[in-house]
Amino acid sequence: MKISIISGSHRKHSESDRVGKFIESTFKKNHNLETNFFSLANNPLPFFDEEFWNAENENWQKVWSPIAKEFQTSDAFVIISPEWHGMVPAGLKNLFLLASPKEFGHKPALITSVSAGGSGSYPVSELRSSSYKNNRICYIPEHLIIRDSTNVLKSEQPANPNDEAIRKRIKFATNLLVEYAKAFKQVRDSEVIDYKNYAFGM
Repeated sequence: MKISIISGSHRKHSESDRVGKFIESTFKKNHNLETNFFSLANNPLPFFDEEFWNAENENWQKVWSPIAKEFQTSDAFVIISPEWHGMVPAGLKNLFLLASPKEFGHKPALITSVSAGGSGSYPVSELRSSSYKNNRICYIPEHLIIRDSTNVLKSEQPANPNDEAIRKRIKFATNLLVEYAKAFKQVRDSEVIDYKNYAFGM
């Protein structure tokens, strides 16, 4: 099994990256699986344009192909988003414009929102409402909101009760995602998925 962790912040040394690395370590500590960590720091992806669909466009192929291969061989995803002015960053939404069912289709994903303050719910709502339609990513009902992020997940042991609580929640959610990944593989292997006739969501 392979889990891809996508950190959706454009910033260098972001809290999203740090949280993502902690989640990656949680998977490795509790499960025998492969992980792939992909960060949008420094904007590695150009913004979507029609040339993306041109198979002869070497620039797009060079940028996207290695990323797509990692996602295509993944069984599940953790999608990490900071909350910027109550929104998901543009680079992360751009990723969902580029991704197709080949990468995300009928694979479970755990939304993880990161906030330095006490908020963090807006990215959860935004991702659930507008990032899945054509790529067919399947967000599980459980999600994580890492609030007061600069004061949690920083050391081997919890620094305070809130830190301890979110670590337990992360362990619970990642264990759950692994089970969803096992179950959704049966769906993908069932041959009932029909992208030829139903390429786009309604």
